[in-house]
Amino acid sequence: MAQKGKIFVVGFGPGDFKHITTRAVEALQQSDMIIGYKTYVELIQDLVSAKSIVSTGMTEEVSRAQEAVRQAESGSIVSVISSGDAGVYGMAGLVYEVLIELGWTEATGIEVEIVPGISAINSCASLLGAPIMHDACTISLSDHLTPWNLIAKRVEAAAMADFVIALYNPKSGRRTRQIVEAQRILLEYRSPDTPVGLVKSAYRERQEVTMTTLAEMLEHDIGMLTTVIIGNSSTFFYDNKMITPRGYQRKYTLGEEKQPLRPHQRLREENEPWAMNQETGTARDDFAADPNAGRFNKPSVAATPRPKKTALEMATAALAMVKGTSAIKVTPPKLVQQKIESIFELAVSPGVANKFFTPQQMMTLAEVVGEEGTMEYTPDHQIHLKIPTTEPERITEKLQEVGFLLAPIGDVLSLKACDFCYGEKADSIPYAEEIQEKLGGMSLPKTLNIGFNGCGMACYRAVFDDIGIVYRKSKFDVFIGAKPVGRTAHAAQPVVEGLEPEQLLPLITDIIEEYKANAHPNERLFKYFKRMKKILHYTYQDMSSKIKVEPAPCGD
Repeated sequence: MAQKGKIFVVGFGPGDFKHITTRAVEALQQSDMIIGYKTYVELIQDLVSAKSIVSTGMTEEVSRAQEAVRQAESGSIVSVISSGDAGVYGMAGLVYEVLIELGWTEATGIEVEIVPGISAINSCASLLGAPIMHDACTISLSDHLTPWNLIAKRVEAAAMADFVIALYNPKSGRRTRQIVEAQRILLEYRSPDTPVGLVKSAYRERQEVTMTTLAEMLEHDIGMLTTVIIGNSSTFFYDNKMITPRGYQRKYTLGEEKQPLRPHQRLREENEPWAMNQETGTARDDFAADPNAGRFNKPSVAATPRPKKTALEMATAALAMVKGTSAIKVTPPKLVQQKIESIFELAVSPGVANKFFTPQQMMTLAEVVGEEGTMEYTPDHQIHLKIPTTEPERITEKLQEVGFLLAPIGDVLSLKACDFCYGEKADSIPYAEEIQEKLGGMSLPKTLNIGFNGCGMACYRAVFDDIGIVYRKSKFDVFIGAKPVGRTAHAAQPVVEGLEPEQLLPLITDIIEEYKANAHPNERLFKYFKRMKKILHYTYQDMSSKIKVEPAPCGD
C-alpha cells in the first residue's frame, strides 16, 4: 500500500527567524518539498533541508496549491509556505479548495496541518505601538479576486463602525487608484488628523515605519509590501507611538492601583450606563461613541426606550408564543450575503488560418457578452471573453453556430498561425488545423504558444514562440524554446530542418507530453529546456544575447 503524503501549510510570520514558530521550523525540516512564492522561499531557505524547492511568481497561488496536492498524493511531505499567517490572505484556503474539488475528506485523504504564524496586522502593530487594542478589521484592497464595489462597501462599513482598519495589498504597479479611493471614503467618516501607521517589510532588512495622518498618508511611499493601519476616533500619537485605548475608560482609570468598584458592583446598570439593558434590549443614546452620530437624519433605534414590562407580562407573552397564539410580529434577521457570480471565460477566433470576422459573428459576440461582460483582443488573434452567466453551454452553442473556434484561457496550449497570404499558400493549413484539433487547449504547467508559418519567410515570427513551425519546400523546420518576452527575449533554437509532414504531429506531441509530465508548475518551456539540458534527443543550446543586460527586479 502506497504511503500517504502530508501537506503542511506554514505561516512563517514576517520573515525574521526570531519570529517564526518552533512548529513552523519543524514542519519545514520534515518536508521533502517546499512550494512557495519566490521571495518567501528566499526568506526561509536557510531553514530548509528539503530535496526539492519549487518557487513561483506572485499571482500563481492556485498552481502552487495544485502541485502541493499532487506531490502529497504521490507520497511526499510538502510544505506550502505563506508569509504572516497562512490562514489570513494566505495559502490555507486555496489548498482546501483544491482538495475539495478532488473529493478529499479528512478521514480518508492525505493529512493537512495548518501551522499558524504572526499575521501582518500583528507584526506591524507591534512596530507602531499599540494601535489595535480595540475592535479592528483587515481589508485587502486587491480587486484581483474580489469586486472593487464590494471592497469599497467594506471600507465604508468599517469606517462608519469606527473600526481600527488594517489595509493589506494597498497598492501595486498596476493598482494605484484603490488606495486613493479608500482614503476618500475614510475621510467621509474620520477626521483628517486620524493617526495612520505605514509599515513596509516588517522585521526584514528593508523595514520602514512611518507615522502620518489620514489626510497626508498618500504623500508617503506605499506599495505591495506596505501594511496601512488606520486608527479609530480615539487613537492618538504619543512619543512616536500609535496608541488606541481599550475603550473601557469608564470602567477603570489608568494610574490607579486598583479599580474603584468591585466586580459585582461594576455590572450594575448605574455603574455601566452605556451597556445594553438586558430587559428592554436598548442602550442609552447619550453614551454612544459613534463618531458618525447625527450624520444621518433618522432617529436612533435607542432614542425611544420601550416601556418596561412586569414579570407577569413577560411570562404571559412567553406562554402565548409557546401556544402559537402570539400576536407579536417577529422581524426576520437582516442577512448580508454577497451574491456569488459565475464568470465564464473563453477565447474565440474565426479559425486557425482565417483572420476575418463576419458581421454575424460580431453581432453574436455583442449579444452573448451583453452589458456586464467584457471582450479583450489579444496579440494571439483571439478575443478573450468574460461573461457573467450560469449557462455556459448556451453561450458556447451560440458562438459555435456562427463559426467561431473556441479555446480555454489559462495555462493551455494555443496555436497561432499566419494568414497563409490570405489563403494563397494553403498547402500547410491542414497540418496546422490537425495540431489545433489534437493538442489545442491542452492543460499544461504554463501557457505554451505554438507559432505556425506557412512559408519560409516566417513573417508571423513563429521562431519567437515556445515552439515554432515553419513550412518550407514542402517540409517543416521546427524550433524549440524561445524566450518570448522580457528585455532578454530571444528566438527559439532550431532542432529539425526538412521534417516530413507526416512526422510533424507525432514530434510535437512527444515534445508536449514530455514537458507536461516533467516541468515544474508555471515553468515556461524555455526554462524547462534550460534546466533539463535536453528535450527528447535535442540538446539545449544557449540562444540568449551575449551582450550583458542588467537583470530585471522581478527576476526575469
